[in-house]
Amino acid sequence: MELDLSPKLPKQVYGGNGGSYLAWDPSELPMLKAGNIAAGKLALEKNGFALPRYSDSAKVAYVLQGCGTAGIVLPEKEEKVIAIKKGDAMALPFGTVTWWYNKEDTDLVVLFLGETSKAHKCGEFTDFFLTGLNSVFSGFSTEFLCRASDLKEADVKTLVGSQKGTGIVKLDPSFQMPEPTKEHREGRYRLPTLDIPIYPSMRCLMLDAMCEFRSGMALNCLEAPLDVNIPSGGRVVVLNTKNLPLVGEVGLGADLVRLDGSAMCSPGFSCDSALQVTYVVRGSGRAQVVGIDGKRVLEVTVKAGNLFIVPRFFVVSKIADPEGLEWFSIISTPNPVFTNLAGKTSVWKALSPQVLQAAFNISPEAEKLFRSKRNSDAVFFPPPN
Repeated sequence: MELDLSPKLPKQVYGGNGGSYLAWDPSELPMLKAGNIAAGKLALEKNGFALPRYSDSAKVAYVLQGCGTAGIVLPEKEEKVIAIKKGDAMALPFGTVTWWYNKEDTDLVVLFLGETSKAHKCGEFTDFFLTGLNSVFSGFSTEFLCRASDLKEADVKTLVGSQKGTGIVKLDPSFQMPEPTKEHREGRYRLPTLDIPIYPSMRCLMLDAMCEFRSGMALNCLEAPLDVNIPSGGRVVVLNTKNLPLVGEVGLGADLVRLDGSAMCSPGFSCDSALQVTYVVRGSGRAQVVGIDGKRVLEVTVKAGNLFIVPRFFVVSKIADPEGLEWFSIISTPNPVFTNLAGKTSVWKALSPQVLQAAFNISPEAEKLFRSKRNSDAVFFPPPN
């Protein structure tokens, strides 16, 4: 049976006065289930508050629009309250409790992409809410809650029964939520000391380098140093264990790609068996995906809001429309490796001339012509003159 790889839009799962939560349905996008991947999108209106919850999946979150506040509690850690804005990416490992709040006029929109190999449903996130009508507390008996909280029955009923909302609520504009701090956003944790001999003169310097490590809770992909920058071609920022260490706990890598108008992204594939899950952030363009036996399995125009998935080892290429094309992707490995099939870093440049002549069954002159092209361009190709 052929898989449907065509891009899809999300559908609303729940929502109300404060905003909504949308998700992509694996029955409409079968590659979600086949690849153990899920995708969702949170949209908060002004004063919208997404109630505290944890998920059955590790995720990467990316702020698509607006700015606001996020509360993040990693397992057995203190709450981190951070300011978030468009372009921020965050890694959310298993067991992380989060809440989200928007006090601005512009809607706060956050994309979630993650893997579901340990989830209750393949291809779907399941959230467990700590408060609200559908919270885990609402399922326990009063006796258990009284024992757990050391409160009287009347106090427990007030505690559990006062919040009538589910998932997302709208707070009174006068209510004061916790203010974010720069220290929480940047973060810092200590690594274990290595038991190795150290010269006395170097002890303080080396111990400090080994034992203390800055671990940001978020990385702004629009402001971070570029991993690839091709004039009139495109730019890439890659999230990995170096610039956002928590992606190692999530087990996913991610990148933000901005392709200039009419530029091309080189045909390429993930050479470490990773899936590519791509959300189109802005603009539009054409995409082609080629799979087994050289069959073109997808040829489509992608637009902002679309989500599509490239299977393992399949080759994908994109050409932006005149207004450009921007996408955010996760890759199902924390430090992905790609092989390009065009440009100066392509595998063709690595192969010997004789191999290319024999493989393509072409003359030496044709091989020299092929090899002479794209010697200065890598990954992204500006539009032809």
